[in-house]
Amino acid sequence: MAVAKVIVDLALDKEFDYAIPAELEGRVKVGTMVSVPFGSSRRDGYVLSLAETSDYAGKIKPILGICGDRAHVPEQLVTLGRWMADYYCCSQEQAIRTLLPAAVRSGKVKPKKRRLYRIADREAASDFVAVNAAKPSAALRVDLLKSLLSDGAQPIESLKVSVPAFSNSSLQTLVRKGLVETVEELVRRDVFGEGQVIPTKPLEPSPDQKKALSTIRKMLDGETSSHVLLLLGVTNSGKTEVYLQSIAMALERGKSSIVLVPEISLTPQTVRRFRARFGDALSILHSRLSDGERFDEWNRINDGEVKIAVGARSALFAPFRDLGLIIVDEEHESSYKQSEAPRYSARDVAVMRGKLEGAVVILGSATPSAESMYNAETGKFLLARMAAQVDNKLPPHIRIVDQRLDGPPEPGKSTFFSRMLIEAVRDRMNRGEQSILFLNRRGYARIMICGECGFEARCPDCSVSYTYSKQRELLSCHLCGGVIPAYRECPQCGSEKIRYAGVGTEKIEAAAGAVFYPARIARMDSDTMRGADDYEIVLERFRRGELDILIGTQMIAKGLHFPNVTLVGIINADLGLSMPDFRANERTFQLITQVAGRAGRGDIRGEVIIQTHNPENETILYAANRDFDGFSKFDLEFRELLDYPPYTHLITVFFRGEDESKLADYATAFSGEVRKYVHDEIRIAGPSPSPIERIKGKFRYMLVIRGRKMKILKQALRVLALHRPVPKGIDVYVDVDAQSLL
Repeated sequence: MAVAKVIVDLALDKEFDYAIPAELEGRVKVGTMVSVPFGSSRRDGYVLSLAETSDYAGKIKPILGICGDRAHVPEQLVTLGRWMADYYCCSQEQAIRTLLPAAVRSGKVKPKKRRLYRIADREAASDFVAVNAAKPSAALRVDLLKSLLSDGAQPIESLKVSVPAFSNSSLQTLVRKGLVETVEELVRRDVFGEGQVIPTKPLEPSPDQKKALSTIRKMLDGETSSHVLLLLGVTNSGKTEVYLQSIAMALERGKSSIVLVPEISLTPQTVRRFRARFGDALSILHSRLSDGERFDEWNRINDGEVKIAVGARSALFAPFRDLGLIIVDEEHESSYKQSEAPRYSARDVAVMRGKLEGAVVILGSATPSAESMYNAETGKFLLARMAAQVDNKLPPHIRIVDQRLDGPPEPGKSTFFSRMLIEAVRDRMNRGEQSILFLNRRGYARIMICGECGFEARCPDCSVSYTYSKQRELLSCHLCGGVIPAYRECPQCGSEKIRYAGVGTEKIEAAAGAVFYPARIARMDSDTMRGADDYEIVLERFRRGELDILIGTQMIAKGLHFPNVTLVGIINADLGLSMPDFRANERTFQLITQVAGRAGRGDIRGEVIIQTHNPENETILYAANRDFDGFSKFDLEFRELLDYPPYTHLITVFFRGEDESKLADYATAFSGEVRKYVHDEIRIAGPSPSPIERIKGKFRYMLVIRGRKMKILKQALRVLALHRPVPKGIDVYVDVDAQSLL
């Protein structure tokens, strides 16, 4: 008796054995979605494996049926999902669920179809036209048949155009006579819109690009020791052209490709470049798609209609069965790490999928993560460097402004902009060039304080201050999303001496409007980019030269190519350095480098002005000197000294609950169980309150584990988190390879 091991969507992290009925033998495969009896109910689940016999002592129930006509998850993806469940300490249900878009998994979204009319019997239709051509009473039916005979199957809308005197009754008469029949045609929803692109051809590669492409060609042919290449290319060095030509090489070998880009970089500009090279024979997957569009795009891939998928994190699970290439652009981006279970890193899972399926993986970045750089230096990954900008352009000239020494530019004017930055922006305006002003903090002010009693407006459910938006006169919490009207007087003492401290992009926009009048200015941050098209609209205005200055957060730091941008001003380069996180230096260096790379992408050399209160800081100096190797050495030495990744693995266990005392007791007991599996190469810190102690009304405690040889400890963590009872009102989750300690 054939047996299927099925997992049902109940977060039990357990497989159940079901008999495969004779009528379903050969149709039930690994990855098939099936309907099974479960207790007194009927549930849908996925087949994880097949076996000849079952170890279950009792009588096993049969599968009731198959949900759909084909395997919903390719077998190789099921293998990847099972690895994710083990590695990231999540349930198998959570991992398998991640492999399928909700629009596909739920079964609620259906294919879009349209009805077509076509000739049923060509000979009979031709005879009817010949016999009735001169009869006025049959003229309309003759015209309908002539249209269908000449133009083929058509929807009713097309027939109304081709036959002006169209009558539905005449059409139905032809259907009843058997001369015309109806068929249904599958219609894919259009994710590209009406925009047309001009086709492009491969460019002649630079010497650096040639070396990289030669290595990739050898990798695709299986002639190298590693299947992973770190493509370290400075900003504007032509990494995208290498991606495009690599995909073409994969296509020549009959292989499919996946291109991952950070969600924030998946702009129309990015999509346009891939469409210009490969036409519309590619699939786009990102969060702005509707459920119907997502359903269609997944099925285009699953049905073999396309061989290229471009998208954000979840595009990694595109159901290709002949995968040859995975590209992870901006591989260092923190957005590749999933914030909910399974808390996977798309970059690391891409490396594993490539290993399982024999696909080449390219990790591209101008500022690679410490982990990827370490893997390249130790020989685990291959390394290709692209040190020169395309067309041998000079890199932007970078200047540092010490804001401790730079007084107010003019009496009564804003101190957010140094004299140097003000002069540089005005100079660009006079020359018809464009500027970008960058500050990685949104809002108008970070804190509202009463000058009389010292009251500070803080979110009652989170351990953070409210952020003030002057435009909307609101106080909002950026953790839980809570919003209240801004206070006109202190709620504690009634004083009207309310002041706002700190600065965000909204205040920078207001100040810029006054200082750079009559400049045309737009702001891009998550407060202004609310609609699906807002991002595209602003960038298109900027591209057309309708804006002089673009102000924004990290949303504008990468992926944008505007030749007329010759100046980038970084308002406060120190902002991220004070974060209580060992990755603070790395993220600051990456952000400065990425946003600086927006300047000088045209024929005029760019300029970057970095404003800082700490000009001697090593990270800022390395970034200003474009010295990635120097920074990487400095950062890796710091991490090795303190035993942080990539020299160790980092796992955080988070505990959440409304009762702090009960939460602390449970976290302590959990920690005691974990310590049984600790050896000399593992360190445990905590449990202790998280740096942000409270979010959405729940207290947060954390246990930080770092070390080597953690396989057994990780298995213990998985059991403790998933299979041991947890007190009511407490959540516990494990974050493997955590990206943040906040």
